[in-house]
Amino acid sequence: MADEANKAAFIEIQGRMIDTTGKLKQVQNQMRSKEAEKKRAFLTLEELKQVPDDTNVYKSIGRMFLLETKATIMNEQENKFKDSEASITSLQTSKEYLEKQRGEVESNLRELLQQDPGLARQIMSMNVV
Repeated sequence: MADEANKAAFIEIQGRMIDTTGKLKQVQNQMRSKEAEKKRAFLTLEELKQVPDDTNVYKSIGRMFLLETKATIMNEQENKFKDSEASITSLQTSKEYLEKQRGEVESNLRELLQQDPGLARQIMSMNVV
């Protein structure tokens, strides 16, 4: 009876581990995307600062280019930069939370395997396809 309960607990913990790891990878990918967006906005701003104010500046929209004022495009890039920073901060908080959750799940798994060495042997003997 206890053996079946331990197996069920293991399956539940394993599911939580897979779920948490997936969410963590998703957050890390989102952070990389926002970092790239932030870097593009920063580099665009740096290049625009070197351009005289009366220069024609174009904004890419799909396969079309739209004539805009330098101030408008700089404002948009500054907003993108700030939004990216805010998103990165939020994602960092989520990442820390998920890492903490993953650590708790790992410790629960270790504890379960220490309580039932037979379960650990069964897991180790399983064929992974």
